Amino acid sequence: MSLEQKMKKFLNWAEESRPEYNLDIELYQQLKAFRLPLIFLVLMMLFGTLGYVWIDNFSIIDAFYQAGMTFTTVGFTEVAPISPAGRIFTIIFIFAGFGAFTFSMGLFIEVLKKGTLSKVLKERSMIYKIARLKNHFVICYHNIYTIELTKQFRENHIPFVVVDSREDLPELAEQYRYPYFIVGEPHTQEAILKTHLSSAKGLITLSSNIADNIALIASARLYEKELGRKPYFIMTNADDDKDAEKLTKLGADSVVSPSKLVAQRLSAVSVRPDMENMLEKFLYAKDAPIDIEEIRVPDLSWVRFKRLKETRIRTLTNADVVGIRDQNNKFTPMPSGDTLIGTGSRLLVIGTAESIRATKRFIFSKHKPEEIKYV
Repeated sequence: MSLEQKMKKFLNWAEESRPEYNLDIELYQQLKAFRLPLIFLVLMMLFGTLGYVWIDNFSIIDAFYQAGMTFTTVGFTEVAPISPAGRIFTIIFIFAGFGAFTFSMGLFIEVLKKGTLSKVLKERSMIYKIARLKNHFVICYHNIYTIELTKQFRENHIPFVVVDSREDLPELAEQYRYPYFIVGEPHTQEAILKTHLSSAKGLITLSSNIADNIALIASARLYEKELGRKPYFIMTNADDDKDAEKLTKLGADSVVSPSKLVAQRLSAVSVRPDMENMLEKFLYAKDAPIDIEEIRVPDLSWVRFKRLKETRIRTLTNADVVGIRDQNNKFTPMPSGDTLIGTGSRLLVIGTAESIRATKRFIFSKHKPEEIKYV
């Protein structure tokens, strides 16, 4: 590490975020059409300047000034008396300039009319904005689930990028308030770079076609291996248990079945109508007073091989363990105090955001806290 890098690290200076996908080539392809008008401009000014020097013996600067006034049809003044031959030359020069200007304007309007240049400039601006995101989610495919999911993300200030190949995505993004979006096939290398997946927290693929979801899971897992970074959190959807099992085996961390969730919700509401909005109010609403999170017990945690009552989590952190999932994925709801916390266990903890953070520090510690002696 160089001295400059060490100083930047010491002063906590961040490098400027730059996109991983460069649109300069596409931009250059669109701007190539303006080369001919620029060449015409240079040639016309050169033609006018040399003409006035040759016909009326103007100095270079006077000839250049006179050519500029004439070419732009400003006609502010004559820098020196012009001979009859010079006047004829001026008329010819005006008509030639008008022709070059008309041709150039037609070419300019044609390029703008196609809309490709404007599209490239907007996409380039969007890519630069996305490059500044950290720990965001890449949401693949626009549908009814995406609309509701992004609404929840906005309310909870979770950054996200929506990517879909449909051409009307910019209009949909404006309608449903997607601050960041990319038009393209989500599983391609181009889309991966444009969405700045290297700095993302996870990927959510919500296609109705299981093949699309499989392709995205495989692409994300291969990309994380290329980067050598920690695994992405990947979530997807499936229509049935068979597809859900397949997606889980391929690398999805969470597979949601919309039909099953709706059925479970309807069943719960029909049994306990008074509890209909309880979870939304306390767990999913913005700035909710309580939260729920699953915490994995690290291999070096001091709570391993301890009984739940021995940890005194409730007393020391003011959070409750409402479930334990062991390494075999067996879930024990409302565990008793004698439940053993084994290797690879996951504790389902409920409490305030502050108490859950305290519980994480408590569980992640390698050493038994001193406070436990006094409770």
